[in-house]
Amino acid sequence: MCLPGVPSCSLYSVQEQLTEQVRKTQEHCHQTLFIFDEAEKLHPGLLEALGPHLERQVLENHSAESSRTIFLFLSNLGGNIINEVVLGLLKAGWSREDITMEHLESGLQAEIVASTDSGFGHSRLVKENLIDFFVPFLPLEYHHVRLCARDAFLSQELLYTEEALDEIAKMMVYVPKEEQIFSSQGCKSVSQRINYFLP
Repeated sequence: MCLPGVPSCSLYSVQEQLTEQVRKTQEHCHQTLFIFDEAEKLHPGLLEALGPHLERQVLENHSAESSRTIFLFLSNLGGNIINEVVLGLLKAGWSREDITMEHLESGLQAEIVASTDSGFGHSRLVKENLIDFFVPFLPLEYHHVRLCARDAFLSQELLYTEEALDEIAKMMVYVPKEEQIFSSQGCKSVSQRINYFLP
């Protein structure tokens, strides 16, 4: 298999492989899910190769015979606007549980489109409205970081103490600078910190 970044691979061959893999998977499975992590780092050509598959989804959406496919693009784009909106709502007295997708989706989409750091916002997937939903993930607060640490211990069947969870949570960097409410990193980085507490 040809992989991106390997000198003998051309973008065209990687696009062909991706297109073929999507097609084959859809033929074998009535319901499929494709997950692209760090979508903002995908080569624009790969995003373009996915366009026809998403267009076909729109056209076949009303057909009972068509296979159902979900394309999930995970990205860190839009994190700043999410933090700003959530912080504003919390300061205005809203509870985290009352914040809905409607509070964040339009600002998130606008920031993704305006992003100059990535081709994702300028891809036809976004420009031609082939993406149905922009789902914001709310930032982690201190108690969420503790839960991430607890889950990391449990996943490795390790004992933990409340003190260890607090120590791990305190190791994280919190933003914005003044309020320090939201962890600047997600759960993946929290789980790496438990190594400091192993015997």
